[in-house]
Amino acid sequence: MKNLNLTKWRYVSSAISIFLMLASLTIIGMKGFNWGLDFTGGVVTEVQLDRRITSSELQPLLNAAYQQEVTVISASEPGRWVLRYADTAQSNVDIAQTLAPLGEVQVLNTSIVGPQVGKELAEQGGLALLVAMLAILGYLSYRFEWRLASGALFALVHDVIFVLAFFALTQMEFNLTVLAAVLAILGYSLNDSIIIADRIRELLIAKPKLAIQEINNQAIVATFSRTMVTSGTTLMTVGALWIMGGGPLEGFSIAMFIGILTGTFSSISVGTSLPEFLGLAPEHYQVKPISDTP
Repeated sequence: MKNLNLTKWRYVSSAISIFLMLASLTIIGMKGFNWGLDFTGGVVTEVQLDRRITSSELQPLLNAAYQQEVTVISASEPGRWVLRYADTAQSNVDIAQTLAPLGEVQVLNTSIVGPQVGKELAEQGGLALLVAMLAILGYLSYRFEWRLASGALFALVHDVIFVLAFFALTQMEFNLTVLAAVLAILGYSLNDSIIIADRIRELLIAKPKLAIQEINNQAIVATFSRTMVTSGTTLMTVGALWIMGGGPLEGFSIAMFIGILTGTFSSISVGTSLPEFLGLAPEHYQVKPISDTP
């Protein structure tokens, strides 16, 4: 591992990342997001059927009756389902009659999320994301020299944009669980970037005669096994959530999976290449002698 050159293709990987970021921003701007009912408002209905069926049996009947895409989520008990749909003129439908071909239906409860509540949730979610970014920016500015901090911050933005672009491209529902995943990705990516940046800082102080390219490579090699093990175990956990968690956790799991992959890549590529490009050098971390001249 000591002779491994992990920064050999740093400029190529950084150029690819920048190109993909621009493409991602274009996709987000052109397609937008498929906002969930958490943000747009709508109706949530819980029903109980007298026999076990699958969501593929429910979905066509509900979509035809409501004339829109109805989200069908399996609840904890067999035969119990949660239905989510927009509150439109066509939403006043007798669910029991609609699902009668599948068996006896009992409507357990119905709740309505108004547009104003959805708007407030969207504003609060955006505010949470902004506060998290500002807090991270403040921490990085305090902890590292600005060139090194900029690399970690750019890696954060890189990861979030990739996740958002995926949801814009696929038009998967963007709800509060996905927003929670985006906030979790910020923390995960920051953790990876800080460990490498801290190692770079130590090497800049301990080995001031080394070129910045070599310092970056040594820092990445020293933390590489830790990064791979952490990312691998986290991906296995998120993968299990994705496979076993079902519909309610699908958006969260996919967002986390993409965020972990891009976070691992960005922390060892653009996160270290940008400080080098900005002129990071050992003298930026050397203690300056105090002059005897008053």
